[in-house]
Amino acid sequence: MMNFKPPETKTTSSTAEKAFSLISKGWKEVRSSADADLQLIRNRANSFKNLADKELENFLISASKSPFIVPTITATATTRTAPAEIDFVKKLRPKLSEIRRAYSSPDFKWAPKGKLRLNLSGIKNAIVAETEDEEEDEGQFGKWRRERFKDEGQFGELNWEPIKAFSARLKELEVEVKSPNSSPVEIFEGIKNSEFVEKVKSSLKSICKEPEVTKGVPPLDVPELLAYLVRQSSPFLDQIGIRRDISDKIVESLCSKRRDKLLLRALPEGDSSLIEGDNINDELDLRIASVLQSTGHHYEGGFWSSDSTRQNVSDGKRHVAIVTTASLPWMTGTAVNPLFRAAYLAKSEKQKVTLLVPWLCKSDQELVYPNNLTFSSPEEQELYIRNWLEERVGFKTDFKISFYPGKFSKERRSILPAGDTSQFIPSRDADIAILEEPEHLNWYHHGKRWTDKFNHVVGIVHTNYLEYIKREKNGALQAFLVKHINNWVTRAHCDKVLRLSAATQDLPRSVVCNVHGVNPKFLKIGEKVAAERQSGDQVFSKGAYFLGKMVWAKGYRELIDLLAKHKSDLDGFNVDLFGNGEDAHEVQSTARMLNLNVNFMKGRDHADDSLHGYKVFINPSISDVLCTATAEALAMGKFVVCADHPSNEFFRSFSNCLTYTTSEDFVAKVKEAMSSEPQPLNPEEQYKLSWEAATQRFMEYSDLDKVLTSETRRDARSSSKGMGKSVSMPNLGGMVDGGLAFAHYCLTGNELLRFCSGAIPGTRDYDKQHCEDLHLLPPQVENPIYGW
Repeated sequence: MMNFKPPETKTTSSTAEKAFSLISKGWKEVRSSADADLQLIRNRANSFKNLADKELENFLISASKSPFIVPTITATATTRTAPAEIDFVKKLRPKLSEIRRAYSSPDFKWAPKGKLRLNLSGIKNAIVAETEDEEEDEGQFGKWRRERFKDEGQFGELNWEPIKAFSARLKELEVEVKSPNSSPVEIFEGIKNSEFVEKVKSSLKSICKEPEVTKGVPPLDVPELLAYLVRQSSPFLDQIGIRRDISDKIVESLCSKRRDKLLLRALPEGDSSLIEGDNINDELDLRIASVLQSTGHHYEGGFWSSDSTRQNVSDGKRHVAIVTTASLPWMTGTAVNPLFRAAYLAKSEKQKVTLLVPWLCKSDQELVYPNNLTFSSPEEQELYIRNWLEERVGFKTDFKISFYPGKFSKERRSILPAGDTSQFIPSRDADIAILEEPEHLNWYHHGKRWTDKFNHVVGIVHTNYLEYIKREKNGALQAFLVKHINNWVTRAHCDKVLRLSAATQDLPRSVVCNVHGVNPKFLKIGEKVAAERQSGDQVFSKGAYFLGKMVWAKGYRELIDLLAKHKSDLDGFNVDLFGNGEDAHEVQSTARMLNLNVNFMKGRDHADDSLHGYKVFINPSISDVLCTATAEALAMGKFVVCADHPSNEFFRSFSNCLTYTTSEDFVAKVKEAMSSEPQPLNPEEQYKLSWEAATQRFMEYSDLDKVLTSETRRDARSSSKGMGKSVSMPNLGGMVDGGLAFAHYCLTGNELLRFCSGAIPGTRDYDKQHCEDLHLLPPQVENPIYGW
């Protein structure tokens, strides 16, 4: 066992004494050094003070002795300036001498740090006393100064009465507080009952006083209030499954009994010029507006009002940003059609155009792009896109191409944005946004609301997602959920929605219009075919074909079912199928098992020379919204056999389009096409298929022509009825949209909810590889604070 021996007490004591002496010696050195520094500072200050005193004294002596040259042109205030200035200097000199003597006195001391106080009442008294002295001893200088202030419209006569009253009240309050008999309750009651507080209360009452209703405009009755509430609640009712037409019927029933009097009583007597049309909603709006305007009420905006944050056009030229979900070399509709739209919108040179496309990392490029084509940088892919486009449109394209981070989803077979896509459009260019597939872009969008950042947002629906989802497991339930989610995100992020055909779901603020054209190259092929046929040459040496991505939902299921059902009726009829896709092996196996007369070919460009000799294009798909391949086949002068479906409504007017309703009708249309020759396209049909016509339709149906030519924003538009719908009333629909956008932002900020709803993990923000490829700041630096 070890014995621990404590240190001796004598040793410890001597060590402490040495340490204390060392500290004491060091402190003495520090103090002596500080005293020397302070003495040096004091000597320098004294020398500076003496020098300043001498200079000031020389100035005063020279000012009092030097004669002033006074102009003798006129006898105005200018000639009195010199004597006034001499008097001013004489009055100032004794005061400065007193200050100098007080400062030089050895008894003068600076106030301790932390105890310096500013006596405002003393300053006020000094100023007032100085002013009174100047009024008594007016002098020429005082008169000149007040005349100058008066002429220049500056302060005028100073009124110290409010300050004196306020100071007196403060003194009273100070006495009350110091009084030993006063309590906090009594002090507070005294303040509350003071004259000053009463004046403030009366002022607030006058400001907040409710405006009186103008005579002649009766107040709203209960049916009108209920009708307006139902109409404004239609976005919420539609979101929970109550269709818009039902809400309109409720509103009409509430207002039908008084429809003839609805607007007349809101207008001056004898003025019925504003009653026109049968739109009960417009009449109800005007009725509400008249009542609100008669009260003088003005609505300044609510919690989710977004118009104040919108950007203004700074360079005098409008900016259009086209955001899409795919990019070349992926030959899909959302890659090709937005590219042509950007080219033809920029061709007019009336607005600047930016095309925003997804950038995929190399691992995703290998999964998506055909023929193992990959790009090492965005610049390399941009060069490929421009060369491909300019080869087909025949003119130099003048628009900007930008990239946003994207990831490929194998389950959804589509590209999903990573991070906030809207941040890749600079705020200075955030004017007009065109969202190609707005529901797709915003399913998992966790960022700024598009309608908050842009002045006008147009969505273009390309894909019938509900039809695809119904084919999956538990498709009915998934389609129900996706339908309402699509409704949700498009309502929150779009001002206008264009549906290429009625095959898509009815979305808020949507209209049906085909705003797509065909590649000009196909129209040139059609013209060439027509010229060869006119010269007597045989053009079509082959029969029927189908071209499309080889997945069941693209029409391969319908085609195989039709061919299998009428195998005997179509004996000797062969179809060549061109396409690549995830279901290629299953499609080919099924066709072989049924022993169908089909030939499978690799996918290729529809403009390829090997496809020019086919006469009939067969497209039985009912999942498309508007099949681009159908339009291209018509442009090349071929027959098209397609289903009688809303997706083909645009093509029915073409002479070479043969639609069928039943499987037996399909057989009849195929035989008709195989036994006859297609008609050359007339000029009207050619123009209808062109991108010039598609751009014109887009400008009209998206309201873009009005937005581009208007100098005011959307809220400044007036109604064509002469009496505008009042912007002074709160818009419940806009509040619902803002609430939906806020709720969507909160939900998409949670990684668990994103994963459960099918988002790719880690796509709330872009990853490290995207930072390297696109030269971006890390998301932790770009967005340091998240919603959740």
